Amino acid sequence: MRLLRTGIGVAAVALLLTGCASGANSGSGEVDTSLDPADISGEISYAIWDVNQQPAMEELIADFNKTYPDVDVSVELTAYAQYFTKLQTQGSSDTLPDVFWMNGPNFQLFASNGLLAPVTPLEDAGLIDPADYPAAMNDIYTLDGVQYAVPKDFDTIAVFYNRDIFARAGVAEPTSDWTWDDYHATAKQISDALAGEGIFGSGDGFGTQETVYPSILSNGGTIIEDGESGYDSPEAIEALQFWTDMVADGSMPSPAQNADTTGLQRFLNGQAGMLWTGNWQVSGLLESPVADDVTAVEIPLAPSGERVTGIHGIGNAMSAKAADDPAAQAFLAYLGSEEAAVIQAELGVANPAFNGTQQTFVDSVPEYNLQIFEDAAADYSVAHPVSLNTGAWNKLETDLLPEAYSGERPVAEVAKDLAEQMNQALAKEK
Repeated sequence: MRLLRTGIGVAAVALLLTGCASGANSGSGEVDTSLDPADISGEISYAIWDVNQQPAMEELIADFNKTYPDVDVSVELTAYAQYFTKLQTQGSSDTLPDVFWMNGPNFQLFASNGLLAPVTPLEDAGLIDPADYPAAMNDIYTLDGVQYAVPKDFDTIAVFYNRDIFARAGVAEPTSDWTWDDYHATAKQISDALAGEGIFGSGDGFGTQETVYPSILSNGGTIIEDGESGYDSPEAIEALQFWTDMVADGSMPSPAQNADTTGLQRFLNGQAGMLWTGNWQVSGLLESPVADDVTAVEIPLAPSGERVTGIHGIGNAMSAKAADDPAAQAFLAYLGSEEAAVIQAELGVANPAFNGTQQTFVDSVPEYNLQIFEDAAADYSVAHPVSLNTGAWNKLETDLLPEAYSGERPVAEVAKDLAEQMNQALAKEK
């Protein structure tokens, strides 16, 4: 598995679920609040994809068992690269885990195929209150007016950088008013100064959530608007050219170089000075050799003079087949509680979605300047772009954008091709 979660793209086999609603629940999902927690028992499964968060999830289960001692929760860890492919197979065979992590790009596919249990019964029972979470996060997990997952955490994008590498390269540390030109110049200076040590100035790896979307959105472009791709706009093309130029002069690794060692791995190993990424990386950074050298700064200002980041986060979902299981209901309700959010924040594993608990996460690693991720969410974030079948056009991004970054084809040509194929995919959703 990759060391940390990267991006939130959808597996290419997303359409496999279409028409496979065998897991749809026939029960009401009604919650019996008269049950004594001590009388609820059973064995349930909890599927996740991040090995760095597994210890924290097990701590949550231990805390849950203080109230529900006879509910045995087993964690099913699957690498992110295989997670949704496995989940789709399980969905098609009616063997989904009882409770599992969901993300925005995959959510609508699972919900529209009847594989997720609505959280409405938990709301009606007073166990979940959507008002406890950011509205944008509730919206991500709502389809046709029904919410199907409880927000676990949320993330925005900033630039982590290695202060030791900056010092060794003789480069000044960035400030919040820096620009794309500043970012490029800084990366080039570091690459030039430390190339002999195999160090790149930027370790960015072309992830859409981390780099492509924030740069296009910051520059005034769009990814999807009114069901149409925005990739062929001048603003999007300028953003893609920014990254392509970085590769061309050695400021950051090429797609081929990233195939051998990802930009994230380079940054964690002290072989890259900067990295656009999200606050979900904190737990992995703390376990890395560069843990004591890292801090963060806002993404640089685009030529438009603006900066914009997507906001996204994991949701805890319950399979439709488990909708009537009191043990699964109780566990999902616990995962959505303030108590669970605080534990997660204190451990520094993720920025909790429960309103009012984020400061604990910020304070967990003060030297990482995590407040900027919270400020980004409040001041310059937009919802992560998704559609009914996000996987179809995410695959197009994965297939086509490296042709621009590598210089194989002109950026404008790739952008036009991507927009046309993406629009064809989006048209099939209507």
